[in-house]
Amino acid sequence: MKMESVLIWRLLPLLTLIASTLIFFYAQNFNKLPLDKCSLLPYHHYWISSKRIVTPEGVVSGAVEIKEGKIVSIVKEDSKHGNFKQEVVDYGEAVVMPGLIDVHVHLDDPGRTEWEGFLSGTRAAAAGGITMLVDMPLNNDPSTVSKETLELKLEAIKKRIYVDVGFWGGLIPDNAFNTSALEGLLSAGVLGLKSFMCPSGINDFPMTNITHIKEGLSVLAKYRRPLLVHAEVQQDSENYLDSDDPRAYSTYLKTRSPLWEEAAIRELLKVTKDTRVGGPAQGAHLHVVHLSDSSSSLDLIKEAKTSGDSITVETCPHYLAFSADEIQDGDTRFKCSPPIRDAANKEKLWEALLEGHIDLLSSDHSPTLPELKLLSEGDFMKAWGGISSLQFVLPVTWSYGLKYGVTLDQLALWWSKKPAMLVGQESKGVIAVGNHADIVVWEPDVDFDLNDDYPVYLKHPSISAYMGRRLSGKVLATFVRGNLVYKEGNRAPAACGVPVLAK
Repeated sequence: MKMESVLIWRLLPLLTLIASTLIFFYAQNFNKLPLDKCSLLPYHHYWISSKRIVTPEGVVSGAVEIKEGKIVSIVKEDSKHGNFKQEVVDYGEAVVMPGLIDVHVHLDDPGRTEWEGFLSGTRAAAAGGITMLVDMPLNNDPSTVSKETLELKLEAIKKRIYVDVGFWGGLIPDNAFNTSALEGLLSAGVLGLKSFMCPSGINDFPMTNITHIKEGLSVLAKYRRPLLVHAEVQQDSENYLDSDDPRAYSTYLKTRSPLWEEAAIRELLKVTKDTRVGGPAQGAHLHVVHLSDSSSSLDLIKEAKTSGDSITVETCPHYLAFSADEIQDGDTRFKCSPPIRDAANKEKLWEALLEGHIDLLSSDHSPTLPELKLLSEGDFMKAWGGISSLQFVLPVTWSYGLKYGVTLDQLALWWSKKPAMLVGQESKGVIAVGNHADIVVWEPDVDFDLNDDYPVYLKHPSISAYMGRRLSGKVLATFVRGNLVYKEGNRAPAACGVPVLAK
């Protein structure tokens, strides 16, 4: 025992030297340790500063403090906040804005990942300043119309989403009268339901009629969630003739007149009165997706709002950017439904958006395989419909909105605050203390050409109608829950987005 004690005392100086060396080595190399794979930043408590921060109180110069994924304070430049003790990421004159929330996205996963997929789609979203998207229940296979099919989505997103992702469930004839099935889907966490009043093009997602929609609203009232409706009902308008040129956009346009939208909305307003205060479906909400007709259809919606119906409406950047007269024959990249209409219609859509009659914007990103777009044949009647746009919606809205005097506050309202309200996410949509640190940083005055040299993260860039355009508004950085997931062409090593499920 005595010899062991002597040995320990003799080795003690050596052990102390070794320990001191290890501590010194660790201290010197602390900042060289691997960074958190979820973020391109090595810290979780920091400040973002800018001369232009878009807040609910307006655009301010100052800094936003972020800690553990949340906004913990906001200081204006003239506030006496002393020296920052944490790291500061200074963006100078760049705009710091709440991250975009895109409530209408088709990522086609699982089942049709060759069309897009969660991995490619959320990379594109992050590169476009989108911090949360809501995935549609169709174009994936099988469609999300039950608790079991939602579970397939939840399995598919694991470690494959760079932004937060929520889900819509499908309202179809098979589940419309099955209260337990709909409640199972809603209890599993979908943010609301979606239905079509015309054929969707997907076999396991058939169209609904007004009776199905009424039943859906009655169930949704209990959960206080929205029903999204593709509002087109086929009419006996001008029909496609064999003698018509299928490569002419005018041929496709006349097969889907504004009367389709008007007829659908007239039907919807027969049941939206039930959503009024004291009505049998109070608590439910109806949301008309991708409005294209800016005349009678919009007038009907405005009247319903005045009457107290719980109803909102969105439109999409492609209806605000393009008009029918500029679409070249055979350019099937522009085919979508409802269709892009004439220039006068586009002007009225802008007017309605600026006046608040249209509530919010969404992409309706609807990709497919290039061969299904029939780009070589240019046949509008047979090509798959849908505009591929997810990465570009911020610069597109800004670029085409400049002539109308669009402000940063309006962009944040249309793309962040109002979408967050629709999907019931009180912790998202505005830069405010306590909210998730979901932020996009972008340069409104920087122009770029959307060409083959521009980094595009969509799976099939060639099918996007925006390729070849010159746009303003370059995204510099995207933060999701405080993680810097995108920075000027680079993305975080790991996909750490979070599924957003209703409670």
